[in-house]
Formats: sequence, C-alpha cells, structure tokens
Amino acid sequence: MKNLVIIPTYNEVENAEKIIRAVLALPEGFQILIIDDGSPDGTADVVKGLQGEFGGRLHLIERSGKLGLGTAYLTGFKWALERGYDYVFEMDADFSHAPSDLPRLLAACTGGADLAIGSRYCNGVSVVNWPIGRILISYFASVYVRKMLGFKIFDSTAGFLCYSRKVLETIDLDAVQMKGYGFQIEMKYTAHRLGFRIAEVPVIFVNRKEGTSKMSGGIFGEAFWGVIKLRFRKFTKRQAQAQ
Repeated sequence: MKNLVIIPTYNEVENAEKIIRAVLALPEGFQILIIDDGSPDGTADVVKGLQGEFGGRLHLIERSGKLGLGTAYLTGFKWALERGYDYVFEMDADFSHAPSDLPRLLAACTGGADLAIGSRYCNGVSVVNWPIGRILISYFASVYVRKMLGFKIFDSTAGFLCYSRKVLETIDLDAVQMKGYGFQIEMKYTAHRLGFRIAEVPVIFVNRKEGTSKMSGGIFGEAFWGVIKLRFRKFTKRQAQAQ
C-alpha cells in the first residue's frame, strides 16, 4: 500500500524540515510530495537538502510562482495517480494539522470510507489559537455550504484529507473550477454527488506558530459564489469525467 502526503508550500522555510521529519517518522511509511510555488525564502532548497537523507520517500515539484492552492493539489493528484499511489493526503506545512492524525485518516479509508476528512467541527469546535473572527468565518462558511447544498458535512472547507485512489480517478480533475479556498468545497461535494462514502474524523486544528497565513478576502469570495454555482451543476459520473 502506497501512501502519499501532498504538502503545498510558499515561504515555509521555518516549518519545512520539521514537518517532513515528523511525517516520515511515522511507522506507516508515508511518502511526501512538496509542491513549492517559487518560495523566495529557500523552502525548496531545504527540501532538496533532505532528499539525500530520505531517498525515494521525499519528492519535490517546483513551480514558478504562486499559482493557487487548488492547482497545487491538482498537480499533486495527477502525479500520484501516474505513480500508482493508493491513498493521497492533503496537509498543511505549518503544523496546524498534526502529523500524528495521518494514521487515523488512513484507518478511516482502509476501514470503508472513500474520503476521510480531518474535521474541526464534527465534534463541536476544535480550533486552538485562532482569532475568534477567523473561527466564525470558517465555521459559518461550512454552515453556509450545508444549507446551500444540502451537504451533510460539518467541515466542508477542511484541508486535511485522505483520498482513496478511486475517488481521484473518478473525478475529472481538469474540470475542477475553483482554485483557492473553494477548491476544498468543490472536491468534497463532487465526491459526495458521485456517491463516494465520506467520513469525518475529529481533529484539533492548531493555528500556525511560525510563518504567515496565506488566506485572503478574494479566496473567501471565490468560495461564496462558487458554492452557488455548484448548487446548479449536474453531477453524474459521465458528466464529471467529461465536463
């Protein structure tokens, strides 16, 4: 069983080595793909410096600039499918997602789910050190998605996920429209509409201690309008593959 953790980076030099070592120290034998968007702080150089130590378990794709979170993951998904990975994870570089929770997401998928979500909101609100304003925006964004789409997922904007291979093979990745914050919603909702089993695994989300957040108002705006468009989109397996 081949498991790949995709970690997009932009100016994560403070966190890169730490997160790589933490993930690769887990006994499940995860591999990592770092997708770096031309970080001027030398993040990619840190990764390259570790590749000799970790051999074929640490991979790097360098892109020329900030091309968006969604496009980074789509690039990683295609890379993973081409190389035969069974389970593919999304994870932040800043330790807001605990590496120790990766085996729990994997267990949810090997136990029957097609997509496992590391959920901040399925068991109350499990967020540490976030400003109250950001918690409210994030929480009510998921409420908005549930109401608009009838989508019974508590944390539709979560970025800590495990996809089984068959989900990524079935979704037409070239047809994914949202590239920022809304990308997370679109991928989950598409999987739901195509009939895949989705499990939420409660996790504690901890605000980054080092580096700076990449969130912006435009990211939230894309998600708001994108959800309205999703409501009127048709989802069948044939259409999802040919959109």
